[in-house]
Amino acid sequence: MSQFQSSLRSLQEVLESLPSLQSDLEQAAALAGDALLAGNKLMFCGNGGSASDSAHLASEFTCRFKEDRRPYPAMALTVDAGLLTAIGNDYEFTDIFARQVAAFGKPGDVLVAITTSGKSRNILSALEEARRRGMKTVAFLGKGGGFTKGAADVELIVPGTETARIQEAQQFLLHVLCEIVEERLPRE
Repeated sequence: MSQFQSSLRSLQEVLESLPSLQSDLEQAAALAGDALLAGNKLMFCGNGGSASDSAHLASEFTCRFKEDRRPYPAMALTVDAGLLTAIGNDYEFTDIFARQVAAFGKPGDVLVAITTSGKSRNILSALEEARRRGMKTVAFLGKGGGFTKGAADVELIVPGTETARIQEAQQFLLHVLCEIVEERLPRE
């Protein structure tokens, strides 16, 4: 079997497990949609590829996803290199997202955290800070959820052990989240 065929089969197996997450995804979409409709914002965070996914998702809400509509407030906590390095240098890398949540998060906002391993201390710290601030939290996790399991209001734990396949499944789920929320958002 070629690498392509092996990877495709592995992805298909992970995608076939996703229907079990439908209810959780709809719950996450309800939290995000309710927050935006109430004038609150979405905040996204993740490391590595999940940092890129965070920026991608924030842009889907602030710009648009499928339909032309007004912008909605969403921000990625992963994009300001100066701020990230200042917090990492002056405090701890564990604080890079939590400190931003403390600065920008308000009750009613939603933090969406993405980690393929569930073992990112800075993600766990951000979720804990969001709870202290009265925010709602959603975690897209993989590999059984790691030590982050149980830290968010809504969790979507993608089954599997391969980081790439978990990321691909999370990207699918994040796009469906956008589709569900966008259906609820006024165009003007």
